[in-house]
Amino acid sequence: MTAPRRTSILVLVGLVALSFNLRPAAVSIGPVLAEVRRSFGMSAATVGLLTSLPVIAFAVFGALAPAAARRIGIHRVTALATLAAVVGLLGRAATHSEALFLLLSLLALIGMAMANVLLPSLVKLHFPDRIGQMTAIYTTALSIGLTAALVFTVPISDALGGWRYGLGAWAGLAILAAIPWVPLARKDRHLERTVRSITFRDVARTRLGAAMALFFGLQSLQAYAVFGWIAQLWRDSGYSATVAGVLAGLLAGTAIPLSLWLPNVLARSADPRRVMFAVIACYPIGYVGLMIAPYRLAPLWAVIVGIATVTFPLILTLVGLRARTPEGTAALSAFTQSTGYLIAAAGPFTIGVLHSATGGWTVPLAVLLVLSIPLFALAAYVAQVQYVEDQLAG
Repeated sequence: MTAPRRTSILVLVGLVALSFNLRPAAVSIGPVLAEVRRSFGMSAATVGLLTSLPVIAFAVFGALAPAAARRIGIHRVTALATLAAVVGLLGRAATHSEALFLLLSLLALIGMAMANVLLPSLVKLHFPDRIGQMTAIYTTALSIGLTAALVFTVPISDALGGWRYGLGAWAGLAILAAIPWVPLARKDRHLERTVRSITFRDVARTRLGAAMALFFGLQSLQAYAVFGWIAQLWRDSGYSATVAGVLAGLLAGTAIPLSLWLPNVLARSADPRRVMFAVIACYPIGYVGLMIAPYRLAPLWAVIVGIATVTFPLILTLVGLRARTPEGTAALSAFTQSTGYLIAAAGPFTIGVLHSATGGWTVPLAVLLVLSIPLFALAAYVAQVQYVEDQLAG
């Protein structure tokens, strides 16, 4: 086997393992949120901050990933980011300090944020002719990891003796995810600069960059609000913690086959709007259903909202398709995700505050429904064939 072939296989294994671990640090809190809150005596504001930490980390620290990759190498940054997640996941499961729990959660999420931003660049760098296919593979692995965290955190906690074990278990998988990146980091590749280096600020000046960031922000706001609170919604509706976690897992698991299929369909489609509109429409349908019959028809609404969350792999596919070079992809990915997560940061916190203020879920769900509507107009624009480099040249 030739060296390039071995490298490609190692990168593929690394991408799948890393993607599997990109969400447990963020979503494993949801199923045991009530237990974590009681253990530390957290206030409502602190709980809101905890559920907002993922989007804060992805917004602030994801933007640093391309510059770090240019300076020390894309594989080294990925390896260090994964190790940061390991330390954070292990540490927060062991600490008895509320402040340390928040800080270590943030450390784990910083690692995942930087790795998350670099994934489209890694695909563009190593698999430039298979962007749709490779994006489908890694976003499917991401969906599987997300589903596993939602479904198994509570059973692990119950079997081993508490929520600390349920959260700490994901550190073991993060260790495995770091292994492929160690040999890759030894002979690293820096992101090549074009004649005129494309920066975060350059992308911010383009219409495409602004539209991609707003789309990413609004869909992330929906997803993180859902994953942060949906288990609690079903617990409030009458389900046990275990069943609520299974329903949340059904929601996340619905995206797994679609994440494997739809990014490739989108990449090959002459009119990507049809795919995007059909997926986005599931958000308002699901929210109305959750308002009307959150208990009796919970599995149906879990599936419908789960379909809507496939907007995430679709927008990541477009990140790879709306730039001509790996560096352009890195800059577009950094601006799209970091700015988008800044927009999304208000989502979980606001939903928590509205729930506390109203004592129910109708108002929070109505707000999410209204915020899902602009996604249709944004999808119509970003689905058009255009490139960030061309807009910069213009």
